[in-house]
Amino acid sequence: MDKNILIIDDDEDLISLLEEFFRSEGFKCLGAGSGDEGLQLFRNGAYNIILLDVMLPGRDGFEILKAIRDISSVPVIMLTAKGDPIDRVLGLEFGADDYICKPFHMRELSARIRAVLRRANGLMEASPRDMITVADLEMDLKSHSIKIRDQIVPLTNVEFRLLEILLSRAGLKTPPERLSLDVLGRSYSPFDRSLSVHISKLRRKLGPYPDGGERIKTLRGEGFVYVFPQ
Repeated sequence: MDKNILIIDDDEDLISLLEEFFRSEGFKCLGAGSGDEGLQLFRNGAYNIILLDVMLPGRDGFEILKAIRDISSVPVIMLTAKGDPIDRVLGLEFGADDYICKPFHMRELSARIRAVLRRANGLMEASPRDMITVADLEMDLKSHSIKIRDQIVPLTNVEFRLLEILLSRAGLKTPPERLSLDVLGRSYSPFDRSLSVHISKLRRKLGPYPDGGERIKTLRGEGFVYVFPQ
């Protein structure tokens, strides 16, 4: 299957370098110099992953990411020149799958892209268990969908994978080291807030149980657990 990358960045030289490098890696690349141009290309094409710069003329990367997430769960890696933790947290809050700071090594970016694509493609593979049900929540692994009391809950690829692991171990604690490696594709660091941000977003989307009890509990210093209702 073709691996198509959409690059949205106002640095024409960087786009050219990325296009040249990733074509040699077996990817097809298309670049856009602004957010609006990138959105138009995205709506008119089919892409496996998007590289999205934070600092763009006109609408910034966060606005473009939000517009993408309104219509698609395609994997998105944010490119940030600042290296500001706030930029990273905002990107994850808006639904980015990963981020990388400029300047970056091409090989590191390539590894990040392949890790994100492996996770995204893994969600679509057949599973011996097509359904996971815990109380009022149903996860359909084949259709990549979540329902709570028959209401669909839209999740990003990262959120879906996090929830899949937590549901498969419902009632048991899952250490952050495992979640970081299996879902984010990197070793866990207590100074990296990415995992906590994704868990926080997942909590908000799922909401509490009807009696107000929390679904995902944080065990400080130990990990997370999807709890059964009381």
